[in-house]
Amino acid sequence: MPIDIETFESSPEDRLQNSRETNADRVMQFLAAHPDQAFTQSEIRDATDVNAGSISVVLSRLEDRGLVRHKGSYWALGDGEDVAAYTSMLESTRAANDRFGEEDIEEWLEHAVDEETE
Repeated sequence: MPIDIETFESSPEDRLQNSRETNADRVMQFLAAHPDQAFTQSEIRDATDVNAGSISVVLSRLEDRGLVRHKGSYWALGDGEDVAAYTSMLESTRAANDRFGEEDIEEWLEHAVDEETE
C-alpha cells in the first residue's frame, strides 16, 4: 500500500519497515507498552504517528470493541478479556518474529491456494 510523501519524509526508517501495520495496531501496541498510564488523544497520536484526522475514529472503534477505556480527555488500555487476548497474541507474534523472522506477505501469497483455479 502506498504512503503519502509527507509520511515518507517525516517517519523514521523503523516505522516504515512494517507498512502493513494498521493505525489500530499502532495504538494498541503503544497502550499495551504503557498499561499503567492514560494518555490524551494528542499524546497517543504523537507517539504512534497516526494521522490527526484518524486518531479519534481509531480510539472510538477500539473503545467500541472494549480494547481501550476513555474518561474525560484521557484514554487507556482496556481491562477486559479481549485486551488480555490481544496482548497475548501480540506477545506471541513478537516472540515468533524474533525466533523465525517476520512473514513476507508477498512470499506467502505466492504459495497461497487460489480458489478460482481449484
